[in-house]
Amino acid sequence: MSAATQAFLDMLAAERGAAVNTLAAYRRDLAGAEEALGDLAKAPRAKVAKLAGEWGALAPSTVARKASALRQFFGFAVDEGWREDDPSNALPNPQSRRPLPKVLSHDAVERLLNRAELEASSGKPASVRQLALLEMLYGSGLRATELVSLPLSAVPRDAPLITVIGKGGQARMVPVSDRARTALADWIAIRPQAPQSRHLFPSRGGKHLSRVRLFQMLKELAARTDLDPTGISPHVLRHAFATHLLEGGADLRVLQTLLGHADIATTQIYTHVDAARLVQLVNSRHPLATRRASD
Repeated sequence: MSAATQAFLDMLAAERGAAVNTLAAYRRDLAGAEEALGDLAKAPRAKVAKLAGEWGALAPSTVARKASALRQFFGFAVDEGWREDDPSNALPNPQSRRPLPKVLSHDAVERLLNRAELEASSGKPASVRQLALLEMLYGSGLRATELVSLPLSAVPRDAPLITVIGKGGQARMVPVSDRARTALADWIAIRPQAPQSRHLFPSRGGKHLSRVRLFQMLKELAARTDLDPTGISPHVLRHAFATHLLEGGADLRVLQTLLGHADIATTQIYTHVDAARLVQLVNSRHPLATRRASD
């Protein structure tokens, strides 16, 4: 990787507080571009334009992501004086619709919770931990990384809120339901003593439970619940948290805060409610609903 590209990544980490996973994605995309173009700070515009052909077989969303990484790099390179021109407009600009998130039904979530509660009643540490993780995913809408990396000190004692460090190192307060608090208390009571680990969900070696293991646990639980494991993941439960709150009348701005979205446009994807509910909402809540048809 060229010195210019590394400097750009260092800037993202230092000035923008980019998350580890975000930096890894940028690194992969920029490294791939360097294989095709050489040093990005010196790549001629004509060569940059040829990327459209090389990316022709990729999904529009993938092309858009790669192009975005390069646009940001080229803008940085111009600001630093490494380039006199910005060849960004030579990059492809695919028009792709953001896919709607997968959402679990209320019944599917209830079945997952019931199964997890049944298994936790055995008192086995792994099962008690599993219930606590599930309650926090669906009850607080946490991202997988946010959940597994929670410090033990984050568990609320009196206030029903927990401080979460989200993307870019941004802290936010999220509510913890009574159910989740009970599940967390049960877990802490039997949590393995790990003085070398400060994490709520520790693993061997002083680290925390991995995201991969969390994914595996949920898919295994889904299989035992007779649900399709391919439709279950931490992010699907986060989607269910958001969608079910909106269905219950939650305000979109409140939901934005709870989810830790920097842009309200990201939160608006959860407004994909069914048409029947929208009609019912208009008929029952719109001011004209109180007027007689003859008026």
